[in-house]
Amino acid sequence: MFSGMVFGLTANAQTNADVAKSDTIKELTVRGYLSERPMLTTPASVGVITPTQLQMQMPSTLVPAMNTVPGIRMEERSPGSYRLSVRGSLLRSPFGVRDVKIYYDEIPLTDAGGNTYLNALDFNAVQGVEILKGPDGSLFGANSGGVVLISPVNRNATQNFVKAGVNFGSYGLFQQNFSTQQTKGRNQFNISQAYQKYGGYRDHSNMSRFFVQASDKIGYGRNNSIKILGLYSDLNYQTPGGLTAAQLAANPRASRPATPTLPSAVTQDIRVSTKMLFGGAVNEYHITDNLRNVLSVYGSYVDFSNPFITNWEQRYEGTYGMRSYFELTGNKKPNFEWKADLGLEWQLTKSDINNYDNNKSVRGNPQALDKVNTDQHFFFARYEATFFGKLHAEAAASLNFYSYNFRNMFPANQAAFTKRTFNEQFMPRVALSYNITNDFVWRASVSKGYSTPTTAEIRSTDNVVNTALQPQQGWNYESGFRFRTKDESLLIDASIYYYHLQNAIVLRNNPGETATFFNGGETKQLGIEAYATWWVIKQKDYDFIRGLQLNLSYTRSRFKFGNYSTGAADYTGNWLTGVPQHVLVPSAQVRFPASLYAFIQYNRTSYIPLNDANTVYSAPYDLLQARLGWQYKISGKARLELFAGADNILNKAYGLGNDINPVGNRYFNPSPPRNYYGGMNVIF
Repeated sequence: MFSGMVFGLTANAQTNADVAKSDTIKELTVRGYLSERPMLTTPASVGVITPTQLQMQMPSTLVPAMNTVPGIRMEERSPGSYRLSVRGSLLRSPFGVRDVKIYYDEIPLTDAGGNTYLNALDFNAVQGVEILKGPDGSLFGANSGGVVLISPVNRNATQNFVKAGVNFGSYGLFQQNFSTQQTKGRNQFNISQAYQKYGGYRDHSNMSRFFVQASDKIGYGRNNSIKILGLYSDLNYQTPGGLTAAQLAANPRASRPATPTLPSAVTQDIRVSTKMLFGGAVNEYHITDNLRNVLSVYGSYVDFSNPFITNWEQRYEGTYGMRSYFELTGNKKPNFEWKADLGLEWQLTKSDINNYDNNKSVRGNPQALDKVNTDQHFFFARYEATFFGKLHAEAAASLNFYSYNFRNMFPANQAAFTKRTFNEQFMPRVALSYNITNDFVWRASVSKGYSTPTTAEIRSTDNVVNTALQPQQGWNYESGFRFRTKDESLLIDASIYYYHLQNAIVLRNNPGETATFFNGGETKQLGIEAYATWWVIKQKDYDFIRGLQLNLSYTRSRFKFGNYSTGAADYTGNWLTGVPQHVLVPSAQVRFPASLYAFIQYNRTSYIPLNDANTVYSAPYDLLQARLGWQYKISGKARLELFAGADNILNKAYGLGNDINPVGNRYFNPSPPRNYYGGMNVIF
């Protein structure tokens, strides 16, 4: 299974609120490629965020934690409004997630239509993240950016616990969370619940979310298990809208004002409401000592509402599907080991997409009512072998099928569905890694990326089903190395890659405040990524400084348009919209006596082009964040944790999520100046 990852920073972990204590640092392992293996020899660019790392971050948002991974950019235009890109996929993303396949445990969070409601998850429900960077459709189907695997349960937490927490912050931030784990025999039951509300820095940016999740893992027979997972999320947030440069200078806290022809964000009550029910079951069965099967069945239902300036969109989306694979492991020999996988994944999403007039925040007459049903399935196979304990080789491929049916209910009232079928796509991946020494490993890979248009792009806000929109695809070439010291106190991971994406899907905003997507040529993406983590002082139980860890993340993105023109405008050779050329994120974690800890993180992001013509850029910014915490042992395993932190300590003016190619030059979504938070956790 590929549900999470292990990073052995804690010897006796119970919850993600524990202060980590360990005399040694165990080896980082990766589970993204169906079974667990050491990260050092994994022939892929992989980023991980561990429970211990999440503990150091702000407890209300995933954004700072995700942005510590090279090649990853997560944005939050307003509270609750996320965008996520892997190696620059914001070009086609007005909001949300594009080009990236996301799994929650073994279950796809991304539906058959390519939509991912990442903001439905609560921060406290995420117990680890693994990111497979670069296109990897060989095992996970259509994607041209990468794959994100989110773990909802901390695999290192083996003991029973009950945890309750609360935190407060600037601009009306309040968050409450509760979780418990109960283990008896081979049964492990987890439940978590959270409520968050936030007034927001800008006018008309209130946000609230109620979240509850339960999972139960039951072992049976010999090494077999069945895991049941379910969650419900009710998210509501207002969207203040983008500002022009003049409006930003006049009042950065303002929401989008009215124009002579269009009402304001407040008048139209622009907001998003997402109610999501999601769940499934995962069964792992060992047929023999060498053969196992993993079977997942799942489903979700989403009620989505988005009153906007020119219309009121209402979507009802139901998804169900399954994923299954067999894994055969060969008998180990002194100089040869091998493993083979064969499987399939299938999804069907049925969407009712309806647009109405928005009469000053009151839903009016229908504009267009459509039904869109999307079918996506693929077969995959993988073979890996290790020779003489040094050379690791992998070959994998998938055969992908994608189609959708659509029917207009209003105004055309079509009698039958029209079907649009895309040609099947073969997506291979070949990768090698070689142990030059036991602690220095070189790797290289070649893989094909392929990304179908999402339902939100096929049937966008112009209320037209765009049957001319084609998939985008390209080849990624990559090499890199990993190095660690013999005592595993230092790890360095670096990659260089070139991705040539053709038939790129591009967003065009229309004068009437609607969006259209089209295939806009090609992009040429040359990138360098580097990450280092170093325990300068390993964790110990004596001295004033009882542990010091330094981390450094750097991303260089030399992404340009290839052959790309629209109308009379030729953008060939321009910098890729929405992607900074340089991002540097260093951080430090310090442990003190009496379970005191301090964490500080700095983010330097360079200029970002905000339009295809490269005539408007967001200014570079320096973001400094810090957190202090203390734990007190009450009795037995009962502990109290107090923490406090600050964001944007340098009080810089910046925006973590500006708009791309907007109508009316409304590019800017300013983020809060210096702000604070604090809270407590009680663990029994």
